[in-house]
Amino acid sequence: MVTRSSEVSSPPPAGAGDRLLAALDIGGTKIAGAVLDGHGGVLHRAQRSTPPAGGPLEVFAAVRAVLAELAALPQWTRVVSLGIASAGPVDIARGMVSPVNIPGWRDFPIVARVAELPAVAGLPVTLCGDAVAMTAAEHRIGAARGCRDALCMVVSTGVGAGLVLDGVVRNGPTGNAGHLGHITVDLLGDPCACGSRGCVEQLASGTSLTRRALRNGWKPSGAATDGAALAADARAGDAVALASFDTSARALAAAVAAVATLVEIEVAVIGGGVAEAHDVLFPPLRRHLASYAVLPFAAGVRVERAALRADAGLIGAGLIAADRTVSGIRSWT
Repeated sequence: MVTRSSEVSSPPPAGAGDRLLAALDIGGTKIAGAVLDGHGGVLHRAQRSTPPAGGPLEVFAAVRAVLAELAALPQWTRVVSLGIASAGPVDIARGMVSPVNIPGWRDFPIVARVAELPAVAGLPVTLCGDAVAMTAAEHRIGAARGCRDALCMVVSTGVGAGLVLDGVVRNGPTGNAGHLGHITVDLLGDPCACGSRGCVEQLASGTSLTRRALRNGWKPSGAATDGAALAADARAGDAVALASFDTSARALAAAVAAVATLVEIEVAVIGGGVAEAHDVLFPPLRRHLASYAVLPFAAGVRVERAALRADAGLIGAGLIAADRTVSGIRSWT
């Protein structure tokens, strides 16, 4: 059973405490899996690294290993649905994914391949974009809870986003609504992996943060050259590190301001690995947002850190799958 929808928000279904849910969160750095309770609480986790230059079978082998680890749990027999959140673009109608940051997968039939696994046999499988999953989780039980109109962004290896409009998480016909990471904010910017140039992701992702800092002469204070090391040096006052965060913050602010102007959101929730450096990212983001979102109806947008942190995609995928395949509410066909 494959499911899809353009709306993914609903009340917790009846009997949520009597069942368990499974979820996958597939990204350019890692493939995570979890078994959750009926309300989205994470009970067990499994994780593998995403093969950086792997072909389709090699990447899928990591997915299979995560599911095999979860399926070995005695609680697996109580699992009633599986949600898959993937980096995009996704195609929920065909059950396929073509993540920009996973070059080995282009039109990869993730739903069909997962459904064939013995551990998954008979379980309804639901596909959604990872940012839509994060949005559903933050709207249900996180930082956007109770908001009628919100933007939720994942800033990590890539940049994704989802929208809450009129109290409902909007998925779009193919599952890519809110794909803000590939909106151009620098008309003369560098080429992006998506084929365009000057995209938000090209400027704001964790990968671009460190690459830009190294190109501009960053001398790490320690041996590491990753985002955590860059954030540590920014906290210590390193000018190049601070400038790199400022550029990312400016790109994110321009994107948030554009959405606020277009659809009148009340809050922008920022999650993902880069948001762990919120103390050096959010101050310049809020400062730049004040200069970009100047019209009265857009000027009051709040910027909040995601409440569910790294689990948001897993929780959202699990809840979306449960909503569609267990409760029957706005069931996907």
